[in-house]
Amino acid sequence: MDITAQHVWMMIAAAMVLLMTPGLGLFYGGMTRAKAALNMIMMSFISAGIVGVVWVLWGYSMTTGEGVLGIFGNPFANFGLQNLMGSPDLIKAGFSATFAIITVALISGAIADRAKFSAWALFVPLWITLVYCPLAYMIWGGGLMSAGGAITAVFGQVIDFAGGAVVEISSGTAALVLALVVGQRHGFAKDPVHRPHNVPFIMLGAAILWFGWFGFNGGAATTAEQAGLVWINTLVTPAAAMLSWLLTEKVRHGHPTSLGAASGVVAGLVAITPSCANISPVAAVGLGLVAGAACCVFVDLKFRFGLDDSLDVVGVHLGAGLIGTLALGFIALPVDGQGGGLFYGGGLQQLVAQSAAVVVTVLLSGIVTLVIGRAIHRFIGFRVSHEAETVGVDLSEHAESAYAFTETGRSFNPAGHHQLSPAVAGGDTAAEVYARRGKENTFA
Repeated sequence: MDITAQHVWMMIAAAMVLLMTPGLGLFYGGMTRAKAALNMIMMSFISAGIVGVVWVLWGYSMTTGEGVLGIFGNPFANFGLQNLMGSPDLIKAGFSATFAIITVALISGAIADRAKFSAWALFVPLWITLVYCPLAYMIWGGGLMSAGGAITAVFGQVIDFAGGAVVEISSGTAALVLALVVGQRHGFAKDPVHRPHNVPFIMLGAAILWFGWFGFNGGAATTAEQAGLVWINTLVTPAAAMLSWLLTEKVRHGHPTSLGAASGVVAGLVAITPSCANISPVAAVGLGLVAGAACCVFVDLKFRFGLDDSLDVVGVHLGAGLIGTLALGFIALPVDGQGGGLFYGGGLQQLVAQSAAVVVTVLLSGIVTLVIGRAIHRFIGFRVSHEAETVGVDLSEHAESAYAFTETGRSFNPAGHHQLSPAVAGGDTAAEVYARRGKENTFA
């Protein structure tokens, strides 16, 4: 088969979506304290490494083909993608892998500053296998919530074009549960150094996410007309959400902030994900305005309820994911004059279908994440010690630091000779030098 424009576009879109995961690492890394920035970036990178392998071996197979009770596909049917060799379906497999990668990486923001890297590396393949793959199969792969599925037969066909339930609600729910399992950071809501350390990183990360999201939403478009609608909606919803977030922030706190602008963009991107091909551009503007203002309020609720959702995964991804998914019950466009949301005379059917998908997603992700998280926490511990958290997870987990605040190895002198720094010359081990640097670091 000759390569077509559709094949080329899907490969480009897949590369764009893959870039979103390092972009997420920068976004999250900037939102943490300086001594946890590398750890956050590494949590995104290791997600790409683990999920890439899992997807080839059994992940993709679990999202397609003949299923088990309509819940997940046979993991051995296309094990290792051997049956896809010589088929353009390999492009689809690669594209879908990038969605799985960023979905689990999103969860990491809820446990920033305090999670063991080894625990996270164990959580990733378990969650992808037991939560993401079943959801992707049920909604996109022919399962219970696909056309002809048992849940669809009762409640109607859910609309989830690019992952409002599969990606956003599932990861947001998992983030909520995992934050509760791991517990609050020491000094949560009290320590003033619990704040973003690098706002330019945040803005750069948000820009990369916005760029990649055009591939995320548009990669599966099948016609020029559909692609155009997806593109415009992916532009205007985050734009409107950014404006409404900044306005809400100004009214509530007195200042529009760069962090608010970046967060508003992400909230809008999350909200438009399920509906990008199914609502009008005007409705997309309204959706963005609602999502931006609502999520600006949602992120503050963690302090009221004592939930240490470190980087606002719950407030933004679960909050905007719910808004975007349920909004289709009101603003979904009719198809060939049939159906549509309440505002188009479509009745309650679409809202019922969307609500059913939300309930199934929240229950599956919440319950399974709780089991995985509690099991890991019990057997190997999910969080670092108090001392390691104080020093910083960059040093304690990776023996690295994002920033060289002091010389730790050699110093320069005008005679052209390099001298050992006093700390190293005095016989300190590298670990002792790193630990002392973490304690002396005032740029927390």
